[in-house]
Amino acid sequence: MEATNLAATQKLFGHFGAKEIPAILELLCDDVTIEFYGPSSIPYAGTYRGRNEARRFFETVHASLDIQRFDVEEMTAVGDKVFVTGQLELTPKSTGITYQSAFVHVITLRDGKWLRFRDFMNTAAAAAAFQGVGSISD
Repeated sequence: MEATNLAATQKLFGHFGAKEIPAILELLCDDVTIEFYGPSSIPYAGTYRGRNEARRFFETVHASLDIQRFDVEEMTAVGDKVFVTGQLELTPKSTGITYQSAFVHVITLRDGKWLRFRDFMNTAAAAAAFQGVGSISD
């Protein structure tokens, strides 16, 4: 199970990087929940339930950001969960202000598909970049 969950997560990340949203949706449970924590100034912050909402989440992320760097440092599976840590560098298209942050993703899978995705990062840096008020990094 853990090897399957790691492979599914790596595959989804590959589709995310290639902006292949239909392929991403195939790797999600019908009742998926996505939780991205942060203030409303981050266009994709919030909780999304179901595949249609997940589509909206991924479309909003790609429409609002340029991703310069998404480096996975560690990916570990324990039971039905995959924990991912890394570093990212993102630029909101609306402001052009690049920010950097460490991140942690906690992903729960069922039958090799994502059931729940939680994203933890420096949301203060993201909010500042989206608001155009300067650069904050870890």
